[in-house]
Amino acid sequence: MVASLLLRLPLSSCSHPRYSRFSCTIPVSGPSLLTPGRVGERIRALVVQFGDMGLHAGVDVPRRGLFIDGEWVDPVLGKRIPIVNPTTEETVGDIPAATSEDVDAAVKAAKEAFYRNKGKDWAKAGGKHRATFLRAIAKRVAERKSELAKLESIDCGKPIDEAEWDMDDVSGCFEYYADLAEKLDERQYAPLELPMEQFKCNILREAIGVVGLITPWNYPMLMATWKVAAALAAGCTAILKPSELASVTCLELAGIAKDVGLPRGVLNVVTGYGHEAGAPLASHSGVDKIAFTGSTATGRSVMSAASQLIKPVTLELGGKSPIIVFDDADVEKAVEWAMFGAFWTNGQICSATSRLLLQEGIADEFLKKLGIWASSIKVSDPLEKDCRLGPLVSEGQKFVKVALDEGATLVCGGKRPDHLTTGYFLAPTVLSNVKPHMQIWTDEVFGPVLAVSTFKTEEEALALANDTQYGLAGAVISKDDDRCKRVSEALEVGIVWINCSQPCFCQAPWGGNKRSGFGRELGEWGLENYLSVKQLTRYISTDDWGWYPKPSKL
Repeated sequence: MVASLLLRLPLSSCSHPRYSRFSCTIPVSGPSLLTPGRVGERIRALVVQFGDMGLHAGVDVPRRGLFIDGEWVDPVLGKRIPIVNPTTEETVGDIPAATSEDVDAAVKAAKEAFYRNKGKDWAKAGGKHRATFLRAIAKRVAERKSELAKLESIDCGKPIDEAEWDMDDVSGCFEYYADLAEKLDERQYAPLELPMEQFKCNILREAIGVVGLITPWNYPMLMATWKVAAALAAGCTAILKPSELASVTCLELAGIAKDVGLPRGVLNVVTGYGHEAGAPLASHSGVDKIAFTGSTATGRSVMSAASQLIKPVTLELGGKSPIIVFDDADVEKAVEWAMFGAFWTNGQICSATSRLLLQEGIADEFLKKLGIWASSIKVSDPLEKDCRLGPLVSEGQKFVKVALDEGATLVCGGKRPDHLTTGYFLAPTVLSNVKPHMQIWTDEVFGPVLAVSTFKTEEEALALANDTQYGLAGAVISKDDDRCKRVSEALEVGIVWINCSQPCFCQAPWGGNKRSGFGRELGEWGLENYLSVKQLTRYISTDDWGWYPKPSKL
């Protein structure tokens, strides 16, 4: 007769100090299995199955309120939204769920901060004054880099190396806009040459007012920073509404603003669902401008709401960006850039070059190398060292099955990695033989999925690349500089990468064409988003204007 029993022992038996605080219960059948070697094998298998629990131990998600008028406050209705760690599928905390009442309070605080002391406390205080706060925020973010990166990884599944890189970019972006804020002082009252010497004209740049900033979950703190840093540099006051799927670090940004003494009401952060907090913000009569990053469908709603008040908007929306690889390219270098363009940030990037166009002469070799290399990418808990692909932010997305049903060929991936039984994971996925009519070719996936098609000529490649409703970005890989120039000019997009994919710098403009939105963020263009230009024209001649004859009896 075979015995069955439960063996309970400390995980320190694994000879790994990280697991010394844990124990596990192992079902054992048969006395012959009760050997140290077999027990060790079973423990190691459980460690692989349940993940590196020690990585998440001791990382506490702070419990915050809404940040309104410089203080933490509870939402009026008292509701909160659970935070689900996409790696473990466990609830690790919650965020406040704002509603229209809270948005009203945030707008009121921002409006008061904008006009306080006739604007001299912030909006008209001068760029040099505002820059001191931006630099202080940058410094504090740098000091808390490791902590903030871990919170980002836990909240949205971003690999820790990428999250740390994001924090460097957050700090750098605040520093950059501090510089622009200071330079803004020098640009005030800039003279214009006029064709009539009787007049003198100067240009004044003023903060546009109270701005609503609605941001996505794929770069929670970084994309919030793109908007917040530029808006504050310009002298605006702001209400930030991050995605309910990843708000933790945006609330920490509010805490940092409080720590450095940012005047109350200048930055307000309201978390919550789009229909309960985002929609009231977009349509609020007290908000002078909306800047939105997210899906095209939601962007359409934001634009519609803002249009009722003739309110300016900046929209950075979806994408289905092409990467064109010509047959003169270095194949291995091109393969890596193709992977980086599709799998960076778990493939959850609006600018992802997720449509790969291969010239026929190199297609077979390229696909073979791509399949091997993509299959070797480390998919794991995002807090693990050298993780290169973490979980998706939430469950959903059935694009791969639809693509296969439509006739695409699976090169690799397409399912959860075998070693990860929990978490919203999808292995790096490559689909070949994709046709232009297929959903995987036309629709934004927001996951690590790369669709591949082939072409014969440059003209055919451009026709395929531009045959899309989107126009955010595109990439071309070739050793022929003239060809790269031609393709760059012909791509109907706002961003072109040559012999690379996805590099982003806060000094360069970011934004797209078509249904990818309009307006540009980052660089000096990002600052201009939040400025209103005023002309000041003075009559300087001592002569009368003389248009109307002067009455003799005047």
